[in-house]
Amino acid sequence: MKILLGYGSCGIASGADNVLKAFAKVLEGTDITVERVGCNGLCFAEPVCEVITDNGESLLYGRLDYGSGKMLAEGLVNGTLMQENRLSEDELHFLNGQTRIVLSGCGRVDPESIDSYINAGGYNALKKALEMGADGVIEEIKKSGLRGRGGAGFPTYIKWQSARNSQSDEKYVVCNADEGDPGAFMDRAVLEGDPHRVLEGMMIAGVAVGAQTGIIYVRAEYPLAVKRLQKAIEEMRERNILGKNIFGSGFDFDFYIMMGAGAFVCGEETALLASLGGNRGMPVTKPPFPAQRGFRKQPTNINNVETFANVSWIIENGGEGFAAMGTEGSKGTKVFALAGKVKRGGLVEVPMGLTIRDIVFGICGGIKDDLSVKAVQMGGPSGGCIPADMLDTVIDYENIAGTGAIMGSGGMIVMDENTCMVDMAKFFMDFTSKESCGKCVPCRIGTTRMLEILKRICDGDGEEGDIEALVELGESIKTGALCGLGNSAPNPVLTTIKYFRNEYESHIINKECPAKKCTSLISFEIVADRCKCCSLCSKRCPVNAISGQIKMPYVIDGERCIRCSQCLDNCKFGAIIKKSGGDN
Repeated sequence: MKILLGYGSCGIASGADNVLKAFAKVLEGTDITVERVGCNGLCFAEPVCEVITDNGESLLYGRLDYGSGKMLAEGLVNGTLMQENRLSEDELHFLNGQTRIVLSGCGRVDPESIDSYINAGGYNALKKALEMGADGVIEEIKKSGLRGRGGAGFPTYIKWQSARNSQSDEKYVVCNADEGDPGAFMDRAVLEGDPHRVLEGMMIAGVAVGAQTGIIYVRAEYPLAVKRLQKAIEEMRERNILGKNIFGSGFDFDFYIMMGAGAFVCGEETALLASLGGNRGMPVTKPPFPAQRGFRKQPTNINNVETFANVSWIIENGGEGFAAMGTEGSKGTKVFALAGKVKRGGLVEVPMGLTIRDIVFGICGGIKDDLSVKAVQMGGPSGGCIPADMLDTVIDYENIAGTGAIMGSGGMIVMDENTCMVDMAKFFMDFTSKESCGKCVPCRIGTTRMLEILKRICDGDGEEGDIEALVELGESIKTGALCGLGNSAPNPVLTTIKYFRNEYESHIINKECPAKKCTSLISFEIVADRCKCCSLCSKRCPVNAISGQIKMPYVIDGERCIRCSQCLDNCKFGAIIKKSGGDN
């Protein structure tokens, strides 16, 4: 019998260390083993563990702490299975509704043990690729229809073929692990949970393009991912899976890790290459493409984490098997990070061709507190907001682009009826304007001007013509910016104007925030006949804006009120109401 304890960043942050201590205390001296594995995607239920019984039965437990972990371990020692903290059938649908390729090892293999990966079939695909040779590998990737999972969806085999055709004795394979989108954590989870899968995919790419060096460009904000990558590479060297004459094939390959400094623009491949070379991360125009002139001016193949994580499965199972999943133009599966107002947030991997509704309501259980869904932001800060009446949009590159959003790397932020779409657009524009490298005027100045207008609108100072100015600026930035960050930065604003123009008009014309979120446009009032005169609201107010006497209704001073909502949140009698614009 063994226990697989989720020990990714989300599990550790939720208290997995205390659960591990409980297991260690009870299970010491028994034949029950505990393995620390990566996140299996059930982030909403962390800390999570899977108990695999001697007869192969799998039992999942969630929301553990030291006490429940101790009870679970004691029950296993005594031959009984604890029923508390067992995940329900409804919750297990989160996993059962998925098709896992990239995430198949996450939560199953020990990311700090090469033996665990090898015992699960690891590096068999590399051996097969070495027998197939470069042309055979590229042909298999072509059959699979694999497109880059970093955002643009460019056919992977074309990139690989282009790098292979470039003549040079020195070539590189680079993994873009610079995952900087707010709400996205797919790459982190894969690197923490199954690093060897990514490394094997990179080595197969090395076989295909003729490279001898792999570079992982990873965010320094991912210390656990970096640690496990380093451990994996060390173990590979110890087993002679790296270095000279790998598996007696004559193929030489090695890795090194470069940690990025947290610049979102370095997710763009030419900015990434500049950073790799020790320069400021700023994009350059293409051509030449990295496949012809990349790192150290040599041919360089760049793909992201998820793309490489698909490769070993394709080589082992055949390109046709991968192409059998998905749609005509978008093959295979896609990993999404679900965050926001969804009931079951976490990592989801599904075949292309499902709808957004299938994921949000089918797999993730719908909206928290059973509120109405308002929109789904797809593609990160450079994506777009897809409204509720378009949730039946099929998930593939073309259909998502048709909404004005982008597939991006796979972040999905779900918003409920209480979300202000103007405020949401301001949030993303604030992010992209700060992350602009400043090289080109459309992005540097244009995003700043758009942010200024959005701030004015949310502050109640919007003017006639602001919406038209935002659209004009957005379209100009999309066509004039130098790189993908600038080209897509206006998307959240343009899509919210397209689908939620009425909210912009309410802010500008009526000085009202329909969602009652923009603090400059809201106020709080105590309803006298509901007030129980308990004084709790007055005690909670940080600026002493509430006054009154015992047995007399309290009153809020609107001039002093900072609209922090402390009074509303702490009133137990529903006596405080939030008002906006026309409600006043």
